[in-house]
Amino acid sequence: MITIEYNDEAFEYDAYALCRSFYPGEETEQRFMGEDAGCDSIRIFSDMEKRFVKLVIKAGEVLDHDFERELSCPDADEREFKWKWKLFFYDCMSEYTGRTLPWGALTGVRPIKLIGGIMNEQGREGLEDFLNDEYRVSRKKAELGIRISKNESALLKPYEYKGHSLYIGIPFCPSRCLYCSFLSYDYGKMKKHVAEYLECVEKELKAYVEIMGEKPSTVYIGGGTPTALNAAELDELLSMAEEYADAANTDEFTVEAGRPDSLDDEKFRVMKAHGVSRISVNPQTFKEDTLELIGRKHSVADVEKAFVAAREAGFDNINMDLILGLPGENAEDVRRTLDRAAELNPDSLTVHSLALKRSSKMTQWIAEHGAISGMDHDAAMEYALKTAESLKMEPYYLYRQKNIAGALENTGFAAEGKYGIYNILIMEEVQSIYAIGAGTVSKRVNQGDGSAVEITRCDTHKDLSLYLSDIQAMIERKRRLFGATD
Repeated sequence: MITIEYNDEAFEYDAYALCRSFYPGEETEQRFMGEDAGCDSIRIFSDMEKRFVKLVIKAGEVLDHDFERELSCPDADEREFKWKWKLFFYDCMSEYTGRTLPWGALTGVRPIKLIGGIMNEQGREGLEDFLNDEYRVSRKKAELGIRISKNESALLKPYEYKGHSLYIGIPFCPSRCLYCSFLSYDYGKMKKHVAEYLECVEKELKAYVEIMGEKPSTVYIGGGTPTALNAAELDELLSMAEEYADAANTDEFTVEAGRPDSLDDEKFRVMKAHGVSRISVNPQTFKEDTLELIGRKHSVADVEKAFVAAREAGFDNINMDLILGLPGENAEDVRRTLDRAAELNPDSLTVHSLALKRSSKMTQWIAEHGAISGMDHDAAMEYALKTAESLKMEPYYLYRQKNIAGALENTGFAAEGKYGIYNILIMEEVQSIYAIGAGTVSKRVNQGDGSAVEITRCDTHKDLSLYLSDIQAMIERKRRLFGATD
């Protein structure tokens, strides 16, 4: 275990995030400074008034040698000093480990938002150098970030700070995957609650029409796995989306079909009849042993069968989600997965680097079995980029997560005209999102005077029984969030 000790909580988040990136898989704890540092400790002594920090690393089983450095910036203001401290800590950890991180000192979820803002302020020229010098971002990732920012900028223009999108969450799945941290209830065990859940969704949709008073730009039905519902239940849900949101006539109507074991010809016909324009068929991997290990109740053949059936049903905008770094997989497994995905020729690929979440079963699995993969994650992501380019896809959105494999990213690639608009809107926070269903979060984005952007949020209960019993209160939360006039 690595212990991080500090006397000022201002450095808590960045120290923890960067330490976990340099030492993935190592248990890390934080605490205020005590008398005895002990071994395997990183101590951060700070004096904000003097703009001074001293870093002391005490060796042990994980940290292999002692280390000490100081930073003094007496003329810096508080904001500048905090950034200088973050770069200082990154540089110290890089020197100590002999490693660099692909995204450098950036620890946030939305690096593209940062890059886009810098590009708007100072232009494109010399931006790779700036990102490398000021944020320690590798040139490879700087180039990728700039490329995505340019693509995003063009796609977002019609939506920036106007209108809204609608999200409907269906928290049921055929089974829970090993890596999953989303709200997900076993459909088979919870089926008796589905009818009541759909009644609550309809109550929310009726209120939504009254509160928002305009059609959404896009509609996204996610989860969970919405297609875990049977065909009749799915038909009922999509009928509501049509009636209350005119979903088929929005710019994009997505259903996260996701699990191949939740799909059949009848459900494809239902989705097509209701005007769904974009779906996902998500294998995550094309390795049979891994599918079984992670709790996917389907085979590789089922993935291919579902994809072909979706094409035959007339869907011309199909996404595939893949995860790099799953337990026991090596670089060759990843290459085979990407090659098989390319043979099916989806319209978009969303390539995830595995992120370890405390609420997932994966954390327990690692505790019992040890490290999950020793592969070169950066090389795997590079192969994903080349595969997407071979399919004439462009990278169009990107985000990062805590405890993500290789300190990398999740990237969406799509062919021309097949971009997932909702994905960009939710990630870049330039349009309000009205979210319906258990465990969802609504977000109001308001530009106000035309420059400063204010983002406010409200959530709904994650507990299914609490959501069902307290539905009116959930509606009122959104009424308060969106009800005020500008």
